[in-house]
Amino acid sequence: MTLRAQSYVTPEQYLAMERQASHKSEYVNGCIFAMAGASKEHNQIAFNIAGELHGQLKNRPCLAFVNDLRVKISATGLYTYPDAVALCGEPNFEDARMDTLLNPSVIIEILSPTTEAYDRGDKFAHYRRLLSLMEYVLIAQDKVRVEHYIRQDSKWVLTEMNDLDETLYLASIQCEIALRDLYIKVDLPVVRHETQ
Repeated sequence: MTLRAQSYVTPEQYLAMERQASHKSEYVNGCIFAMAGASKEHNQIAFNIAGELHGQLKNRPCLAFVNDLRVKISATGLYTYPDAVALCGEPNFEDARMDTLLNPSVIIEILSPTTEAYDRGDKFAHYRRLLSLMEYVLIAQDKVRVEHYIRQDSKWVLTEMNDLDETLYLASIQCEIALRDLYIKVDLPVVRHETQ
């Protein structure tokens, strides 16, 4: 993300500009940050997530969205575009345009070298202020690694998965995604084990 040169922008000005823009930008504290494009691996993982969630949620009162649905964290004023969001039940939107979701229960981010620190740190701090959020998932695109944070009362509990034979279970939407399916068609470096 890069900061656009500008003076203070109100949330209303941001939304008006964003709805006309040809590219996506985040907004926080009166500043707009341009978002960069994603790699082949990033896009493949997002596609795999969408396929898995669609298959499991299509006949249930649940919704999942990828990439282009904006999420607002009302407590902090952040507007952002997670790689995937999901919820069961009625979605709450900021206004009648229904392009800014307020109540995701699952947020998934695919890590990249330029956003990894932000996704783990400041962005997750914003996300934790969402009362609806029950699960936060970080997915590496250059190795098999999924970090699954689950809200338990006032604490966030981390489970890390590093094996293609493991399964990510999203309890709040009752979905399972095998890591093997999550990383299908993703070029991962070959890990060589030395024998003695």
